[in-house]
Amino acid sequence: MFNSLIYFFIPPQKWRIPVIILLGILFGLVLSLFYISKAHSYLSDSPATCVNCHIMAPQYATWNHSSHREVTNCNDCHVPHNNFINKYYFKAKDGMRHATIFTMRAEPEVIFIKEEGQEVVHQNCIRCHKDQLSDAKMMAAVKNHDIHTQNRKCWDCHREVPHGRVNSLSSVPNARVPLPESPVPEWLKNKLKVKSEK
Repeated sequence: MFNSLIYFFIPPQKWRIPVIILLGILFGLVLSLFYISKAHSYLSDSPATCVNCHIMAPQYATWNHSSHREVTNCNDCHVPHNNFINKYYFKAKDGMRHATIFTMRAEPEVIFIKEEGQEVVHQNCIRCHKDQLSDAKMMAAVKNHDIHTQNRKCWDCHREVPHGRVNSLSSVPNARVPLPESPVPEWLKNKLKVKSEK
């Protein structure tokens, strides 16, 4: 049965070379798409990855001017950390949604986090700040500390953490946002430059 299944996928002799060529072209297109879209960068935790899409520049700039910059990156807050599989499943699912929206040019003028993402961020706030939330000295010293035990999102009170009240570059006018690198290889740029000079 296994042999018959293998023979099912092997094309007849006269079609083998065209099929190999088509598969090679398809494989090359997939590799180039992977390279041009910088898909490999999304496996990292680098905040510069988030500005592969220009629309995320205000979020990057405001985070970069916050106190959270010293201890966190985008994925520390925006991706679940309960287990390895859930982390990369969420990254893949969210990444595919973002890629589809940006490819179709359907991004909104103002970005709002989805409900599922809000819950992830809220759980990560609690995960990182659990000592502060349960510290007896802090509970006694901070006025209305018991409000932290209510069923509210952290940013209901802490609105400016970490992106500031206004999510725009005007809130951090001197921000330096790294521009995405060009996907065009240097050898091709040089070749085009030589042609344009002729």
